Amino acid sequence: MATISATCYLFIILSWLCPTTLCGTVLEDLKNLHPPPEFNSTIMTNCLNNPSHRYCNSSPMNFDEIFKYTIVASHLCNESKNPNCIESFHKVDLRNRPNIASLYLSFEFFWRFCPLTILSIDVSNNSLKGNFPIDVLHCTQIHDLDLSINEFSGDIPIQSFSPLTNLTFLNLSYNCFSESEELSDSQFFKRFNSSSFLHSGALLDHRRFFTLKVVILLVGFPILVILMVIFLAWLCFQRPDFLPRKLQRRRTFTPAILSAATSGFSSRNLVGKSNVVHIYKGVLRDGTQVKIEMYWDEISRESYLNFVEECKVLSELDHKNLVRVLGWCKSRKFRAVITEWTREENVEMWLLSESSAPPPWSHRVKVLMGVVECMRYLQKEWPQVDYDLNTNSVLLTQDLEPLISRFKVLDHSTSTTRNICKFGVFMLGVILSRKGQEKFEGDADGFIKNMRRVDLDPEELQEMIDERMELSETSLHQAKQALSLGLMCIDQSGSEQPSLAFISNSIARAYKATLVLPSANHTRSHADNRFRGHKT
Repeated sequence: MATISATCYLFIILSWLCPTTLCGTVLEDLKNLHPPPEFNSTIMTNCLNNPSHRYCNSSPMNFDEIFKYTIVASHLCNESKNPNCIESFHKVDLRNRPNIASLYLSFEFFWRFCPLTILSIDVSNNSLKGNFPIDVLHCTQIHDLDLSINEFSGDIPIQSFSPLTNLTFLNLSYNCFSESEELSDSQFFKRFNSSSFLHSGALLDHRRFFTLKVVILLVGFPILVILMVIFLAWLCFQRPDFLPRKLQRRRTFTPAILSAATSGFSSRNLVGKSNVVHIYKGVLRDGTQVKIEMYWDEISRESYLNFVEECKVLSELDHKNLVRVLGWCKSRKFRAVITEWTREENVEMWLLSESSAPPPWSHRVKVLMGVVECMRYLQKEWPQVDYDLNTNSVLLTQDLEPLISRFKVLDHSTSTTRNICKFGVFMLGVILSRKGQEKFEGDADGFIKNMRRVDLDPEELQEMIDERMELSETSLHQAKQALSLGLMCIDQSGSEQPSLAFISNSIARAYKATLVLPSANHTRSHADNRFRGHKT
């Protein structure tokens, strides 16, 4: 604004333009008035005499805006009741002036050129709306700023206050600014304090948050508890494998667990199929590989209860030479038995394989020893469990451990005599050559019947032994004795059949002998009479 000390010309202009009875509104003045002659030169002279005026620092100088600024400054000085308005004025006081406050705030050019003498700006209690009036912050020299009791909204421009180093009083209370967590933690807030922002909307309302927490606690917590109960119930009844091991139900599987283990019963996990049973390979959540036999036949409730009781018994069996039954499952559509996953190679495939060398005698003895040890375990611990000992039903692990895979629970104890006879047939199947077995075609009963009728001499026995084995003299002797033992086992008359303990001890001694690796010229030992005098 031009100063009187520089020239009185501008004062004469303003007096002529705005006499004591003010000439209309500010807007009308700005619309109708134009800079008088020599206005530009007067402003330039003022800037030479006093370059501290803000408009002197603008480049290029916009004389039309500077002229408008002088008009607005003259009006605002009078509206704010400042003495000596022509020279300078120290405050902008528009509080309780809602009709004109918004008008003066809209003159961006005034705040850009505002006099350095202004130290206080007060536009409180005007119900002003809109964003923060950031233009007033061009007056960087002010000490006081009061924007309280309005309806300003949006964010408070915290960074724009940095140049206002002289600002000591700020009042933004009773507005509608946006909440800002940054404001509470900033140096700007610490520079003033909470009294400058009372009910401004910018500070987090801790009472409101407390109320919200109470509502969440009273409403949300019960809902959370209900959801947790529902989730735990789902875990217990559908996916108990997610529960801690101590809380899991042993041996009982759910359809959801089996579905997850088989990738939704994917066809790529289907390893066998018939009209009644589907066999899947699956992986449980703990990484255990399993075989899942799913039966789709309809059974009565009584039959299902018998099925469950049988599964309970079989899942208690625990021997290295038994396929382990892990549990069972019942749904509306199927029932299932879950066992450990095993190789599909059985003893018969192992003996007849053409892709590898024929199994040596020591390996065959190891298989026989594993089977007879499992038989003794079942006879002692689970006499009601019946089992199948065919060479095509006994599986083999990578370590050549035999696994009895077919068994069931009977209402009574199994016949020891019958089990020994089954083992005899199995033993003969492991020792005899394919040619030797073909002499007695037919089922197992026919094989046993024919073998009993044959009176074999030593040469005939040797011809029946699998010729693919490279036997030393000692191994050949052991094989002949084992063949004789097998023939004794299939004798169900009781006169020749050995006991299971005797069979076990005999095969154990033979296996230990194979580990010694006897030389080829080893002669017959006292074992010639090993099978004499040990009858049941």
